[in-house]
Order: sequence, then C-alpha cells, then structure tokens
Amino acid sequence: MYIKCKPFFLLFLLLSLSSFAQEYSEEFHNYKQEYPDASFVRLNNEVNLTLEVKNGKIEIEQENIEEDLYLTESAKYGSKRSLEFSSFFELSDIEASSFQYNSNKYEEFKVENFTQKDELENSFHDDAKSINYIYPNLKKGSKSKLKYLETIKDPRFLSPFYFANFSPVIQNKLTITADNEIDLEFKEFNTQDFDIVFTKEEKRNKTIYSWELKDVEPFKYESKSTSLKKVLPHIVPRIKSYQINDNKINILTSVDDLYHWYYSLVKDLNEEEPTQEMISLVNDLTKDKTSDLEKVKAIYYWVQQNIKYIAFEYELGGFIPREANKVYANKYGDCKDNSSILKQMLDIAGLKGQLTWIGTRSIPYTYEEMPTPMADNHMILSYIDKGKTYYLDATGRYLPIDFPSSFIQGKEALVSFGEDHFEIKQVPVVEAKRNLFRDSTLLKVHEDFLEGEASATISGYHKNILFQYLENTKTEDDVKEMYKSVLEKGNNKFLITDYKNTNKFSYDKNFIVDYHFKIQDYAKFLGDEIYLNLNLNKYLSYAKPEKDRENELEYDFKNQLEFTTVLEIPEGYVVDYIPQNEIVESDLLTASITYKQQENSIIYKHEITLNFIELTLEEQKEVIKLIDKMEKAYNEIIVLKKKA
Repeated sequence: MYIKCKPFFLLFLLLSLSSFAQEYSEEFHNYKQEYPDASFVRLNNEVNLTLEVKNGKIEIEQENIEEDLYLTESAKYGSKRSLEFSSFFELSDIEASSFQYNSNKYEEFKVENFTQKDELENSFHDDAKSINYIYPNLKKGSKSKLKYLETIKDPRFLSPFYFANFSPVIQNKLTITADNEIDLEFKEFNTQDFDIVFTKEEKRNKTIYSWELKDVEPFKYESKSTSLKKVLPHIVPRIKSYQINDNKINILTSVDDLYHWYYSLVKDLNEEEPTQEMISLVNDLTKDKTSDLEKVKAIYYWVQQNIKYIAFEYELGGFIPREANKVYANKYGDCKDNSSILKQMLDIAGLKGQLTWIGTRSIPYTYEEMPTPMADNHMILSYIDKGKTYYLDATGRYLPIDFPSSFIQGKEALVSFGEDHFEIKQVPVVEAKRNLFRDSTLLKVHEDFLEGEASATISGYHKNILFQYLENTKTEDDVKEMYKSVLEKGNNKFLITDYKNTNKFSYDKNFIVDYHFKIQDYAKFLGDEIYLNLNLNKYLSYAKPEKDRENELEYDFKNQLEFTTVLEIPEGYVVDYIPQNEIVESDLLTASITYKQQENSIIYKHEITLNFIELTLEEQKEVIKLIDKMEKAYNEIIVLKKKA
C-alpha cells in the first residue's frame, strides 16, 4: 500500500510546494529580501506637471501616479486613504485600484466609491477638504495604484516633489512641461548625495524638464527630528514670471512680489469703524498704564485670554484676516484673525502694530531662497518699542510679551510697514537662563522612606507649558498626577503629600510650587551604614540623544535647570564618603554636580544649561560624550556611618 501511494503523495507535495511558492510574486520575494524591515515599497512615484499660457493666464495641471507593493500584513490596516484638495487645488480623473496576486498573476480590484469631507485642522492657507476611499482586498503581497489629476488654480502654489520617504522608493520621476513664455526656477534641497538624472529638451514652443532617481533607501523615522523638509531630498519649482506678447507679468520673481501679493490681501483690513464696545474695552484696559509698552501688554494679554483659537477658512480666507469687529463679536479666530483684532485694538489706543507673516520651525526656507507662500504658514503682529521688536502671537496662551512662540524662534519674519515697505527680521532665540526650572529641597532620611520639603521656581517656556497642562486638568487628582510627573525625584514611588501654588497663570511673574513629598525604598540601610544617591533628578539621561541617530535633533527651547538638595544628616551618623565634584563644559552644554558638607548637612547642587534648540549629528556626538561623563557622576552615592 505504501509503495502504491507514494507517487500520489509526491504529487500532492509538489503541488502544495508549488502553490506555496505562487502565493507571492517573484517581485514580492525580491523586495522582501532586499528590504526586510519595510512594510511597503513605492514602486513608482511620478509627477507630470504641465504649464501653459492660455487667454492671458497660466493654466496648470499636475498628474500624480503612485504605485505601492505591500510586504507585510499591515497592508490591510492602511487600506483607508484620502486625498486633500481645496479651492486652490481641484482634483479630477481619480483612478485607484488594488491588485491581488493569484495564480501567477495580479487581479485588479477597482475602487468604486469616493466620498468627500471637510478637513478642519490645517487651514492657514486654504479650505482643505478630502476625498476618501478604501482599497479593496489589500493584504500582504498586494499592490495598489493611484492616479489623479490636480488643477492648480494659482501659479504661486506649485508643490514640492520629494524623492524619498520612510519606505524604499524604486522609481522617482518628475517631468515639467512648460510654455517657453514661462520663466521657471527650480530649487533643490538635500539632493547633494543623490545621483539625480536631469534632462532638458526643447519641443516646439515648450521646454520639457525631467528629473529621475532610482532605488532610494528608506529614511529612518526618529522622534524629535527637525523638519522633514530639512532632511528629505526634494525640488521646489517656482514660476517667476510669464510673457503676454511684449508684456512681462511677474508672479514670484522676488520677495517683493510675494509681499505685494500678501499686502493686496490685507490692505483693506478693518475699514469698518471699531464698535463702541471695543473702544470702551481698550480704554478700560489702558487707563492706568503709564507707558506704551504697558498698554500693549494689557491688550495683548486680553486677546490671548479671550479670543479662542479656531482655524477654519475658505478660499482666500486662508490668507485674509477677518474684520476685527467680527472677531470681537465671535470671540474666536485663527492666527490672522487674532492679529487683526490685536492690530485694531492697538490702533484704538494710538499705538502701531505691523502685520507679520512668518514660517514655523517646520519650514526651513528663507524668504530669499523661497519667495513663495511655502516660506511661511503663520501670521502674528510685530510691535516696535524703543528700537526693540516684540513678536506678538495672540494664538498662544500665557506668553509674556517678550517671549515669541517657541515654534518661531530663530525664524525670519516678513514685517509689513505699508504698501511698498517691508522688512525681513529674524526672531531671536530666547536665552537658556530665561527658561529656568529651579528646584530646592530639604531632605530627611527615615528608615523606610525619604521625606522632603521643596520649592520649584519655574519661568519662561517651562512655565508656559506647565500653565497649559494646568488649564486642562479637571480634578485635584489630575493636578497631583501632573505635578508628580513634572517634579518626580528618586524613583517611581515618589509621592506628593501636599502643595501650594503661587503666581498661577501669571504672565510676568515666576510660577512657584511649594510641596512636600515622600519617596519609599530609596535609601539603603546596611549594618551601621546608609547609602544614598543624592542625584534625585537625572535630567541629562532623558535629554541624551540616541547614539545611532541618523537625523538632526530639534528641541522646543534652550533651557536651564538647577537642583539643590540639602540633606540633614540623621542624628547619630557622620559622613563617611562624599563623591567628587564633576563639571563638563562646552558651547552647547554645561553641567556640574557639587557636594559640600556644612555643619550637620550635605549640600548637593546640580546645574545644567542646554544652550541649543537644534543639534546636528556631529553636535549630538559631542553632547553624548559630555552626558556620558555626567551619567557616571549620577551613579555616585554618599555613605553615612553610625558614630562609634
């Protein structure tokens, strides 16, 4: 029986193995082997941009093609997709399909249903909407293909083309076909290490530009990375001007063109007379103020507190502020609206504020290299007093007048002084010492726990963040839990027993938290000795960059921290060992740990200055070396011994 069945068994085995081998395509196996950690591979990333002069205007169409191959089961979780559009970008001719491999070939499943919805999140520029769809039967080994046409309504809004992403890209191609009457410029960013093949061809009255790049390795996603625009290789096309017969029509030849377009959108702002209610409010806010800056403060802080930030726009409303009267009546607005009412209230007080366009730190371009709306995404108001410029962002909360929003530090600001006058200024980076977190503790040792009486003094952006947390806490337990996370010392058995706030929600005074705490199971009692690590706050260990990082690091702000602990030596004990002092110092980071015995106490101090908001890879290496040295000091303990 066995011999007779053997051929059938072999046939069944061969068929099974053949079936298993055909479950995925050869293409899948090749890319799975080449990119074992990737969830998908972008087989084709293609954009065909067409620019034509018709009826005295530039008509722009962009064909987008994306093809993906999925290497893991996570494919089914990514089947829901969306495409964003707005009045500036119209979508048409959308074709989407998934392809399932079966019987040595791919079977196509077309997307039949596309649904539209509003998107409320990102609305500085436009009234974003989305078309949503689901790829059917998407799974490991499947492919997807998306093709759609984009009509760009304004020649100022050409999109960047990215040659890389967090997944491998096998084929990249950007083709721009433009009438010769159109003057184009192309800016390349982060492309120096890539062999991009560029061609330029003349055909009749058109020029065809093409860029191709193949087999691009995936970029590593890392938290706290600087903007992807600083990392990913990309090209940004810009229409400078175009010709109509003998007439040259400027679009974005320089910052002047960008500014004049911006100004045309705000020149008629607040032509309505302010309401009597707003006038009375301004008079009341400023009546007892003895200087112009104090008046500006009062108005600025009122707007922060009373005009809620809500972003929702339509068409050019993404660029045009609403009338101050309407913002005042609604008690809400976006960044432009908040700037509008702030400007109007200053006008009522006889003060002059300047509308200001600015990009957040997620945008790396300067206005000179990128004189397009891509250079900024935010609006604030500038105020100049005695030669000093104050950058007033009324969308923030609890921001003192001399603190710009943390996300615009170091950025260029396009400040308006009238129809033909603007200045590009640079927002300063706030000094580390102004962002101070100082914590002083009196510590007592008990056999089972440490008992502490402490006071934290908090200023600058530290305070700003803490106030926002406090504003969102609903219960007393929430507040204690928040303080526990901010003030925690020693270990996770840290417990705040009571606390008191001083200057809560104050703009111009330091915030102070006085508190009592206990820490269980921290000190070690062995025989007649007590072993205690006074490094209760090992902050630098949390600030240390990972050694295998591949990208720059970005932090919210420079900052300074000071931790002082005064340990009462328990009765009947003497000091047997105190660690040596340690200090590291560089332009980027300075830190020290010092110990001093004074009468019946040991005074421990740990001071840190982090003098950076961004770190290159080389700077990260330097900082890591310094922190490594401090971490050795973190392991040092004091030894107390019973008196003989």
